[in-house]
Amino acid sequence: MGEAEKPALDERASGASTSATPSEHGHAAVVVPDGGLQAWSTVVGAWFILFSTFGFAYAFGVFEDYYVRVYLSNSSPSSISWIGSVQFMLPYFLAPFVGQVFDDGGFHKLEIFGGVLFTFSVFMLSLAQPNKYYQVFLAQGIGMGLGLALTFLPSVLIVFHHFRRRSGLASGLVLSGSSIGAAIFPIMLNHLLPGAIIPPCLLIGNLLMRTRLPPHKTPNPFKHIWAFFVDVPYSWALLASLTGFTGLYFPAVYIQLMSVQRGVDTNLAFYSVTMLNAFGTVFRLLGTHAADRFGPMAVMIGCSFGAGAMIFAMLGLTNSGSLVVISLIYGSFYSTWLALGFPCMASLAKGPEEIGARGGIALAFGSIGTLISAPIQGALLTSEYHWIRPIAFAGLDATGYGVGFWLCLVHVAVFAFAQGQATG
Repeated sequence: MGEAEKPALDERASGASTSATPSEHGHAAVVVPDGGLQAWSTVVGAWFILFSTFGFAYAFGVFEDYYVRVYLSNSSPSSISWIGSVQFMLPYFLAPFVGQVFDDGGFHKLEIFGGVLFTFSVFMLSLAQPNKYYQVFLAQGIGMGLGLALTFLPSVLIVFHHFRRRSGLASGLVLSGSSIGAAIFPIMLNHLLPGAIIPPCLLIGNLLMRTRLPPHKTPNPFKHIWAFFVDVPYSWALLASLTGFTGLYFPAVYIQLMSVQRGVDTNLAFYSVTMLNAFGTVFRLLGTHAADRFGPMAVMIGCSFGAGAMIFAMLGLTNSGSLVVISLIYGSFYSTWLALGFPCMASLAKGPEEIGARGGIALAFGSIGTLISAPIQGALLTSEYHWIRPIAFAGLDATGYGVGFWLCLVHVAVFAFAQGQATG
């Protein structure tokens, strides 16, 4: 191995990236500005997109509680959970296809069509009738899920047009939009349906975001996918995505229902989802800043273990104090975990042309866990509320996410060390 190849291995081991990245087949480096008016305007625009879409979607814990107790009381908790699972699964499952359209230059088309579809679905949800499960499922599960699929990944990927060395910080700022939205929308949802806020935010976001790199058209976009799967560190990361997405959403979906069922003050319980997401916003920014310095994988591993521990701590949720503490600590780990997934996958890419494909495939794997997570947890919970069952299931899965990325990091580091020793 030549000397020029060593930094690439060291870079993958640390999870860091540079501002000038070699393009495919070793052609001229792609210079990324890592700042400037257009770059930061794009960050603000993407923030508005995620605030109004995933911020609204992450408030599903409010819907879960309301549907179980009132609006869809004829349906089981497991059946109701399918609504949220499908809604969260679609953005991840469709990520490889959306990523390819993005690479082909379809960024603005995706954002505009997805935004219109999401807004229309929110309006249709407001027209759904009580105990009409199929109406809620079509509007919230399918319609809003497809809208999220078309807007989410492009809003995250566009950051990498403008940032490389500071991509962790930029991604964290963009994804904080979903955290802040998830903190604000639950308050509004407990009193009204805030559909009027969404269209203006989507409009502002689309006006601010700009692409910078030319379309990267690939005749056969899936030609090199097999090479990704035989990349051992990336395979560990895919396994981590599958297990992690199966467990880490549990508190976001069930914490309000658990708080109400265990007799926590109702007024505070209604703010449980808000607290979880609000507390995480600041720590998400701190976590992504740390990722730029120490590598996203190292920070991700710690957050996964911490989040898993706090899921187990939910067994002690019996009063207002325990609710606040769990929301504070879990929200901090959970929000940082959400922000670092894509930077972790990007750090495993060999060039910018692989970022979308590797990230999209990882999200597709995560979609399997997202789809089955809440229904399995709801089935384990039952109508008698056996909380220890879904908590144990989710806690072990969340911890498995950290184990997967730890194995990924160890493999990359050992391989880099061995290659360094072989070349002297």
